[in-house]
Amino acid sequence: MSSTRQLCALRGATTAQSNSREAISEAVTELLDDLVERNALEGAQILSLTFSVTADLDACFPAAIARQRSGWDGVALLDCQQMAVQGDLERCIRLLAHAWLDQPARHSYLREAARLRPDLASAGR
Repeated sequence: MSSTRQLCALRGATTAQSNSREAISEAVTELLDDLVERNALEGAQILSLTFSVTADLDACFPAAIARQRSGWDGVALLDCQQMAVQGDLERCIRLLAHAWLDQPARHSYLREAARLRPDLASAGR
């Protein structure tokens, strides 16, 4: 562990194929896996993670999916509904995480959500 660890905010987003538990779980798992890999994260480094979802996703809570991850027992998890804006991306799951990092934060924008932040989109996803 480096003594240069800093508290950083990580952002990310993805889209679910449909409003089903399976589709939301698949999208959340892919997003979390990408964020963990890009930032070499372990559960103990993550202080909190807030998910927001568009109103068309109500089949399950993304935090319930994240809560199942090994080593994430101490992570504070929260779900909320994204503000409804006409023309917003459909079936979108956004996240904001706070974690202790040794390097600059690397954000993760996958699937259709890559167009929200093309400058931060994850390559090849």
